[in-house]
Amino acid sequence: MASVPSLAASVRQRVSDALSAALPDAASADPLLRRSDRADFQANGMLALAKQLKGNPRELAAKVVAELPEGGEIKDIEVSGPGFLNITVSDEAIVRTLAARAADDRLGVGYAEHPGTTVIDYSQPNVAKEMHVGHLRSTVIGDAIVHILEHRGEKVIRRHHIGDWGTNFGMLIQYLIEHPTELDHEADAAGAKDAGEAAMARLNRLYKSSRAVFDSDEAFKARARDRVPALQSGDPETLALWHKIVDESKTYFQGIYAELDVEVRDEDVVGESAYNDDLHQVVKDLEESGVAVRSEGALCVFFEDVKGPDGTPTPLIVQKSNGGFGYAATDLAAIRNRIGELKADTLLYVVDARQALHFRMVFETAQRAGWLPEGAAKQLAFGTVLGKDGKPFKTREGETVRLVDLLDEAVERAAEVVREKAQDLTEEEIQDRASQVGIGAVKYADLSNSMTRDYVFDLDRMVSLQGDTSVYLQYAYARIRSIFRRGGETAKPAPHPEIELAPAERALALQLDEFGDTLAAVAEEYAPHKLAAYLYELASLYSRFFENCPVLKADTEEQKENRLFLCDLTARTLHQGMDLLGIRTPERL
Repeated sequence: MASVPSLAASVRQRVSDALSAALPDAASADPLLRRSDRADFQANGMLALAKQLKGNPRELAAKVVAELPEGGEIKDIEVSGPGFLNITVSDEAIVRTLAARAADDRLGVGYAEHPGTTVIDYSQPNVAKEMHVGHLRSTVIGDAIVHILEHRGEKVIRRHHIGDWGTNFGMLIQYLIEHPTELDHEADAAGAKDAGEAAMARLNRLYKSSRAVFDSDEAFKARARDRVPALQSGDPETLALWHKIVDESKTYFQGIYAELDVEVRDEDVVGESAYNDDLHQVVKDLEESGVAVRSEGALCVFFEDVKGPDGTPTPLIVQKSNGGFGYAATDLAAIRNRIGELKADTLLYVVDARQALHFRMVFETAQRAGWLPEGAAKQLAFGTVLGKDGKPFKTREGETVRLVDLLDEAVERAAEVVREKAQDLTEEEIQDRASQVGIGAVKYADLSNSMTRDYVFDLDRMVSLQGDTSVYLQYAYARIRSIFRRGGETAKPAPHPEIELAPAERALALQLDEFGDTLAAVAEEYAPHKLAAYLYELASLYSRFFENCPVLKADTEEQKENRLFLCDLTARTLHQGMDLLGIRTPERL
């Protein structure tokens, strides 16, 4: 089924056509249509246009009104104030538009006009290290953007650029050579989370043991350093042990991703090591083209506007003076691969805002080298997770918070809410709901904030049934499903366009009609917080509708069917929107 134009789009087109008829020279003018408290919509474009033409805005607005044909979506239109157009649409048009949406599995939401290929780089944990609260935002934001872009028809290639290369691996591998049983598995763990925790326990033990010897034994330190070039040159024994460490880490990562309810496939995990063979070519090409120059032995790229506090240029170092490669070389090799081999139109990097300068320099270097079209790469920079004290979120001991501990606590808090709210559930059902509610609460708290902003991690607020939380949205969905269970309704209700809508019905219906336009804007701007805001407003309007418009005890059968129709479409829209954010919607809560 083709996309269903929103009422806003239909009204905007009618006003544009009337504007062209009234003033042909203004055919391309934007009527600046928006939702309004005074009517359903307000068009403000006549003011700017009249100023440009040195005319009277009210007179121009009146000419536009005169050119609007009778009938169609518009029920009433009036000129207000200095030249606004206040537009009211008919109840019949609202219901018929929503009926068309309801008839479509995608709720009338269309695909992007020109979908392309996007590579999105997100999550980025490090091998042999625990994931912490700093990984939360990249994982949750990236996952939501993947869902939203794919829903719009974009081909999305996921990339988890894990840290799986570097000098620390020399220490870890050399210790494993000398202590080959260090990563031996204990009894098989049940479930992804338990298996992941067991894997991380082994990795932690390996790291602490190897670090202790590295710091105390100079001979071992020398052997560990010699192991790094063996790894880089592909020595079979060294590579086999490196794979063992990486595989243990992936088991741990998958345990975290499973609890976070995020799908990560093996083919999506492409670490720094994948680009190792291309690094020398990157260096050669940059140096031969003159994009990079040698400075004190290092290969550097300089920028006129990037200087240190003393005014001296701060370069992007592609290769160190000792011949080693830094993050810049790997990032540049990844860009070459993603544009050249994967044929990406767009590269997205969901990375901490504190790395903004690094990525700006990397992108500009790749553009100078001709590897990256201008504007094809974008960093989706995100802010910091803060504690209630307004400082970066830490434990009481000042340590970085482990992500698994944070998620476990969220599920425990959610279990208390579910147990209190749904006393007829079994303990197994409570735990299942608690996982959906607790993880949803953590995700929504992140996604409901603009990604560039810092936000306070407050579990008490996150799992509250009041305010802008995922629990509030989940409860709205569960309450709708309970109406259908109580009423014994099985078939999808059919609406009656001829029935007049109450104010609360109109407000809910107009919000439902905005779903497609909202998703288009969210995908265009990479702004999942706007989808969260839309869903919160939808749930709030549904709550007002529920309080003011009896459903099962409506005055007439036709009115009941109309209200059941609105309930059903609200539930489907909440479910679809929450699913795109990566959040579950339990049938009962």
